[in-house]
Amino acid sequence: MLTGTVVEATGNGIRLDLSWVDYLMIIVYFAVVIGIGFIARTRVKSSMDFFLSGRSLPAWITGLAFISANLGATEILGMAANGAQIGMSTLHYYLIGAVPAMVFLGLVMMPFYYASRVRSVPEFMLRRFGKAPHIVNALAFAVSNVLIAGINLFAMAIVIEAMLGWPQWLAIVVSAAFVLAYITLGGLSSAIYNEVMQFFVIVAGLVPLTIVGLNRVHGWSGLTAALERTQSGKLLHAWAGTSIGDVTNPIGADWLAIVLGLGFVLSFGYWTTNFTEVQRAFSAKNMSAARRTPLIGALPKLFIPIITVIPGLIGAAVIGKALSGAGHSGLTYNSVIPKLMQMYLPSGVLGVAVTGLLASFMAGMAANVSSFNTVFTYDIWQRYIKRDRSDAHYLRVGRWVTVAGVLVGILTAFIAAGAQNIMTYLQTLFSFFNAPLFGVFIIGLLWKRMTTTAALWSYIAGILAPAAVFTAYQISVANKAPIFATATAETLYGAMISVGTVAIVAVVLSLVTKAKSDRELQGLVYGVGKIDLKGDAVVGDTAWYRSPALLGSVALVLCVVLYLPFL
Repeated sequence: MLTGTVVEATGNGIRLDLSWVDYLMIIVYFAVVIGIGFIARTRVKSSMDFFLSGRSLPAWITGLAFISANLGATEILGMAANGAQIGMSTLHYYLIGAVPAMVFLGLVMMPFYYASRVRSVPEFMLRRFGKAPHIVNALAFAVSNVLIAGINLFAMAIVIEAMLGWPQWLAIVVSAAFVLAYITLGGLSSAIYNEVMQFFVIVAGLVPLTIVGLNRVHGWSGLTAALERTQSGKLLHAWAGTSIGDVTNPIGADWLAIVLGLGFVLSFGYWTTNFTEVQRAFSAKNMSAARRTPLIGALPKLFIPIITVIPGLIGAAVIGKALSGAGHSGLTYNSVIPKLMQMYLPSGVLGVAVTGLLASFMAGMAANVSSFNTVFTYDIWQRYIKRDRSDAHYLRVGRWVTVAGVLVGILTAFIAAGAQNIMTYLQTLFSFFNAPLFGVFIIGLLWKRMTTTAALWSYIAGILAPAAVFTAYQISVANKAPIFATATAETLYGAMISVGTVAIVAVVLSLVTKAKSDRELQGLVYGVGKIDLKGDAVVGDTAWYRSPALLGSVALVLCVVLYLPFL
């Protein structure tokens, strides 16, 4: 049975009472972050060093950075929010919504990316299809990235506001200043080395919260009993209520929409074509390290739900009514992690947890900013505005673009502040931007007949289609007759409609326009030319435990195993 003190604490908003020990931990962490930035700056001699770490990093560094870059606000606050709102259905975002796509990236797509020596995903679009699709892709990526950066800034501001009582706008500005400092100093290397450190800080911060939270609700059995006494009992199952025609699960979608919309379109769109993630693999020292980067990242990804989804379930059990708006508590689902920290963690441990949260938001925003400055500088500035300038010029532009990206991120943070669940907001952005890009990429990668004209107009149509679905859903909600059960379900169907639109437009236009020759498509389309996977191998790359196929197989088997207790 839940204690009265816990329930009473839910009505008081969020105010983290940190001691001097907690603040000391946070100050030391920020000092180390800035110090890494200064150290990384001494190694930045060229634009390639700034944007891609000189393509010199080992697989274990890029692999941890790959997963840490994803451990931003959308992962920590967003997945905990989902844990409280839709429960174990959140596992779908990991077990079919992430890991299979990460395996596909490492085994299938990374050889094309790395062998082509492109500096960004939009540049691969340029090589495969030409200038028109390339500029649309670069601009769309830039827009989506500053919107996502705003999510991380907003989340970081929530924690600073709770710690210090600062106004939200001031917390957002201060948060942005720290990220700006170390990215401007050391570029991608600074971001990646900080992300590796941040991975361990994040885990160290959230594991105690999970353990203490479970202890307060009397373990897993106490948590499940508390949830089963309420309507929240349905939160304990991942696949229950997903039959076609009989949908009763919290997501509001059947299994086909979950598998295709999330497991295929949104997942593959994010993990295989989103340069924010793929950039970490681009910085690897050779083909073997680049392929292993997402596969190494997939293994810890499988266990992140322990420190995100479980706290969300604890939140549903102890403060569920407050999160849903009852009693005018001022809390939302995004508040689960900070609220539990306030309720459960003592001084010292609270400092570790807060540091972990701040680390996660900085990792997420740094990933957004470092990929934004690369795409803007290489794919927009160098390609279309100022060609044939010195390398020092592009390095200088990259640093100024970093400043601009952070400033725009501050503005978009206020957009994120209006979202009830930032994960749903993020999935909406993915359905607009990632889903159509994946449709274009996968068709263009597998079908050499796809043309430049087809890529351009199918991509644009693929952006407009989910935007139309989203608009129709918002109108239907306003009229109190929603066409989808939930906002999350809308993103899944919107994503499927996006890729379906891309496929139809691409096939029709490809059949009536001229395709590139095989000579122009060497190494860019499956079956056209041969990619050397071992030409730049170093000692140890051929060891059996470093086999990409083995790492990928282990990850996929674990996906199935981890689903079994929650069917």
